[in-house]
Amino acid sequence: MRYEDLLKRQEELQKQSEKLQRRSETSSKNTQVLLEDMDSALKGADSTLKDMEKDTEIIAENIQTVANESARVAEVASNAEQILMKIDEKFEKCTGLNKLDTSFLFLAVALQVARQYTLTKFPERLDDQTAANNTKGHDKEKSDRIHRYYNPSLEEIRSNPVPFDANIGSNGALKGGKKVGNRIVGHRVTAIGHDPILGLIFGTANIATSTLTNKDLQSFHIRTDYVPKQGYRDCFGNKANTGLVLSKTRDKLLHEGTKGKEKVGTSLLKEIVHLKSDLNTKDSLPIPFVAVIDSKLAADLILRGLDMANIVTVGEQATFSIFINTMISMLHGLFYDEGVEYSRKVYEVRTRKILSYSNFIASASNLIYVGANVSLGNENSLKSLDIGGLLVTLYRITTDAKFIRQVKREFIEQEFFAQIRGSEYDFDI
Repeated sequence: MRYEDLLKRQEELQKQSEKLQRRSETSSKNTQVLLEDMDSALKGADSTLKDMEKDTEIIAENIQTVANESARVAEVASNAEQILMKIDEKFEKCTGLNKLDTSFLFLAVALQVARQYTLTKFPERLDDQTAANNTKGHDKEKSDRIHRYYNPSLEEIRSNPVPFDANIGSNGALKGGKKVGNRIVGHRVTAIGHDPILGLIFGTANIATSTLTNKDLQSFHIRTDYVPKQGYRDCFGNKANTGLVLSKTRDKLLHEGTKGKEKVGTSLLKEIVHLKSDLNTKDSLPIPFVAVIDSKLAADLILRGLDMANIVTVGEQATFSIFINTMISMLHGLFYDEGVEYSRKVYEVRTRKILSYSNFIASASNLIYVGANVSLGNENSLKSLDIGGLLVTLYRITTDAKFIRQVKREFIEQEFFAQIRGSEYDFDI
């Protein structure tokens, strides 16, 4: 082989060697990349396995939590009676009266008892003249009417008695009262100027026109006549027109200037003073509107004690009792401490207990006192009977008991639900 051929062969071998070396280097790089990829994959797989293991542990923990909660709820259900008893005891403890509450209780009882025997006793019944003399605004009166149909003078209105007290010469116009023994309930139920409500209209108009309107809405002129052994007295005169009685009074008020208004104003004041003076007399005043509907019924009610004097007294008793309850409730509410008390409603249960207990104690003691005195023959003690306070007591016992039951039911439901619900938890998945 020639030398040139050998050199050429050597060059070819050199190129093949370089080519093989390049391939080897490329293969080595690819192997390294492959190894790196495999290492990264192995690391990723390891991380995934760890995450799966962690999730498995969380799921296991959650399953155990559910199992534990199920077991706890089952235990609560199996011991429901004992749990409810404990909740009930907790409620009683939260709503039991403490030292402060007891102080309020004694204060409320003291105020109610003081009210019963000082402020709201039934008043002594007086005869008509004594009651009139003791009434503020009542002036000395005498019958001296210079009769002008529907138009007495202002001085006449002031100085004469109210015309609806007249009964001489009525000739049956005032029939409809009732007599029991020596007691007669007559013109108080047959002359509607004595009605506590209607009298403000008809009584005022009667005074302003010197007339009397009876329960049948029939009107009569009242004049001054001399009565043997009695002197000058108000007596029935001619029949009047009830429509004119009202319209003439309206005209005085609207169309006769200051003088007419003064007459009507004076008549209204005289009516009010007269009703006030009659209120605490033996026959008092009838219940509003009853006399116009049935005068005998109105008279019968008066004879049975259902008159305005007693109604007003009972109303005052109830009003003062409610006022004391309201004051005690407001004062006790000022001591509510949100950081100490279970809730405002639960605290109000204690307030309601104070009011119910105090009202019950005051009413019970009043009934015992009056009953004992009456049994010993002291019927005067009946004036201290606290009927209005007793009605308020019955109302309080009924409504407060209902309120306490409602709050207790809500309290038990809330506490028992909290027992079943348990602690709050989260599922981490």
